[in-house]
Amino acid sequence: MGHAMRSRVSLEHLITTGGHELEIMASGRAADFLGKRFAAQEVNRIHGLHIIYEENRVRLGKTLWSNVLAGAAGVPKNIAAYFELIGDFQPDVVISDFESWTYFYAKAHSLPIISIDNMQVINRCVHPPEMIAGHEGDFQLSKAFVKSKLPFCNRYLITTFFFPELRKDRTKLFPPILRPEILAARRSQGDHLLVYQTAEGNDALADVLAASGVECRVYGMKRGLTEELVEGNLRYQPFSEEGFISDLASAKAVVAGGGFTLMGEAVYLGKPMFAIPVGKQFEQVLNGLWLERLGYGRSAKRLDDAAQLAAFLAEVPACAERLASHQQDGNKLILDELDHLMDCAAAGIL
Repeated sequence: MGHAMRSRVSLEHLITTGGHELEIMASGRAADFLGKRFAAQEVNRIHGLHIIYEENRVRLGKTLWSNVLAGAAGVPKNIAAYFELIGDFQPDVVISDFESWTYFYAKAHSLPIISIDNMQVINRCVHPPEMIAGHEGDFQLSKAFVKSKLPFCNRYLITTFFFPELRKDRTKLFPPILRPEILAARRSQGDHLLVYQTAEGNDALADVLAASGVECRVYGMKRGLTEELVEGNLRYQPFSEEGFISDLASAKAVVAGGGFTLMGEAVYLGKPMFAIPVGKQFEQVLNGLWLERLGYGRSAKRLDDAAQLAAFLAEVPACAERLASHQQDGNKLILDELDHLMDCAAAGIL
């Protein structure tokens, strides 16, 4: 969904500012989300990869097997969708947010392709050895996967809150793409923690949060809620984008996984973060390591680490002070670059 929210911003810009004609390809919940946002443009539903989590870890075997089974059924539908596009649409350029089918479409039709995502930071940047220490195997596996996913694009625009040295050409780093609701959010300093956790097996985290004594506004841990459920200092919230953003913008700090979207939003809003990356998902591990290296928060290895949470809470004022120096002019830099690349594509010089 982070990819979908990021794509939403780029799509709205291309439609309202550039007046471009678009075809949108997406899978799963992303297709539903974008379909509601862009009713005037057909969102073509295709098969996409998915990840299976258990006990806050990626289950590699189950994930591989599930994708093989689902992929066998999904491929004919994807091929049919692309053949429909061939007859009705003549694009000048393709943009992919870490999505393979649009990439294959571009290559099959000799079209320029622009990659916009946060994943390419793993392959196209240099990471200090001490950041990788203890994660060498997962790093090499993730790097190989990311490298093979969208090779030889014309340009790579990488969104990131940390800025390592580039090791590849045709690559630029930009601050995270932020949804308009985050840019418009009114920041304040409350006393509560904003907690977001959807992975299975999160009872241990609930115990740690309860023991902290701090008010926690919790999203995702109890699904199907229609109203707030209060258990001591834990206030479980029903899904509400408006409520979530309000609680985020007014939070003392954030407790969540290692996903890039929320982490980027927390950094922009100046909220220290206690990240609990999903095991065996190196992208989240790397996000957490850089978060800690920059002094913006802490990265934990376990859901039940009460001592680390207590240490983080003691460091929140210092983290907030470091975050105060972070600057970002909305989405201006990357959208200006996107406009420039659209002009280049139209002129045939991308």
